[in-house]
Amino acid sequence: MENKPDCVKKATYFIRRLMQAGAYYTKELNKNFGVSAPQIACLLALYEDGPSSSSQIAEKILVGASTLTGILDRLEQKGLVVRIRESMDRRIITIRLTEDGQRLAQSAPPVIQSKIVDGLKQLTEDEGELIIQSLEKLAQMIDCPDLLTVPCLYPKTS
Repeated sequence: MENKPDCVKKATYFIRRLMQAGAYYTKELNKNFGVSAPQIACLLALYEDGPSSSSQIAEKILVGASTLTGILDRLEQKGLVVRIRESMDRRIITIRLTEDGQRLAQSAPPVIQSKIVDGLKQLTEDEGELIIQSLEKLAQMIDCPDLLTVPCLYPKTS
């Protein structure tokens, strides 16, 4: 068994690699498409599901309502989405892609999570469970109880 300093060094190295991959992905999205990772996730959700409410989008891309409002504000400023009031109730708003938003969603790379999901699908059940247990421990170490209550993107199928 490895001694603790080696284990800590390797664990922090791989955590850092994951963080760097996320940062690189975001940088490339900004450079090549002029959008951030959460913005592309929003565009792809609308592309896949069609016009949606803010709450539907927020649930699908795993962000809070206030975070989504900022994402939508920026996408609307860029001419990629529109907010439409289809009811007398001013609170009911439907978000739709513009033609430019549609084109961008068609040409954009998949969100980085899809690479992770594809990789996780290749694991045995035991390997997947080991990763889940380890990630839960890491989340607890950094005191992120909110992460443990986020709805799962890909629920277990029986």
